[in-house]
Amino acid sequence: MDPVRNADVALRRRVTQADFDRFAALSGDDNPIHVDAAFAARTRFGRTLAHGMMLYGFVGELVCGELVPGAVEKEAELVFPGPVFAGDEIVVAARIVAIADGRVEVEAEVRRVADGALGCRARSVVAVDG
Repeated sequence: MDPVRNADVALRRRVTQADFDRFAALSGDDNPIHVDAAFAARTRFGRTLAHGMMLYGFVGELVCGELVPGAVEKEAELVFPGPVFAGDEIVVAARIVAIADGRVEVEAEVRRVADGALGCRARSVVAVDG
């Protein structure tokens, strides 16, 4: 049976300060740009922003949970070209670009819904079997 359920998938959600705070507690990355609104207000961003790896966690959830269920990530290339802020609604989208030898190559991105700005771009290789 082919484990690939969908060729293209997406999820949409709103990220909150509570998400940032929980990720900071889980990861140990409590940089004030993510968790301190007063500090973040004085930066060029003007407000708190998502951890890049939190955004990539959403990508992993989509890729290994929906696009290629049960797959295990083997390789990843990540770029975080722009911020995602507390309160932003985001779309996480992924698509398969190649399948060979039990490995699936995937491209994914996280974009802010309001303006389409790119927060994360990822290219991953996941293993379908073992």
